[in-house]
Amino acid sequence: MVRIRQARADDRAAICAVARSAYAPYVERMGREPAPVRADYEDLIRRGHVWVAEVDGAVAGLIVLLADADHLLLENVAVRPETQGSGVGGHLLAFAEGQAVAWGLAEVRLYTNEAMAENLTYYPHHGYAETHRAVEDGYRRVFFSKLVRPDSR
Repeated sequence: MVRIRQARADDRAAICAVARSAYAPYVERMGREPAPVRADYEDLIRRGHVWVAEVDGAVAGLIVLLADADHLLLENVAVRPETQGSGVGGHLLAFAEGQAVAWGLAEVRLYTNEAMAENLTYYPHHGYAETHRAVEDGYRRVFFSKLVRPDSR
């Protein structure tokens, strides 16, 4: 069973380990570490932006959510490689969508790197539509969006 809870300061090491392991396969493809590997998780946790997914009491995944005036930005979602394919990522996406609704936001936005080809089919499978592509901070990003409330237009 997957349990999602707000991250605590003592989760930082586990969160960093999840990010490093989840993004490790992309370092060679991208020629550098993906931005989530270098994120300041201590600050993000302190500001209340990070949640973890636990499986059998261990941190199996993480999600970073940033609320904006008109949408929720899913800044990062990562799952330990040995847990990928078990539904943890889907639980985290559903959690983000539920948070958006709870916070009165009609849309969830996210982005991935175009070198992360697996994500380019994963997100559409979960109802996200590609909106555009751009280079930001030296990363070739692909942006997605999903409306989470039917009255959102």
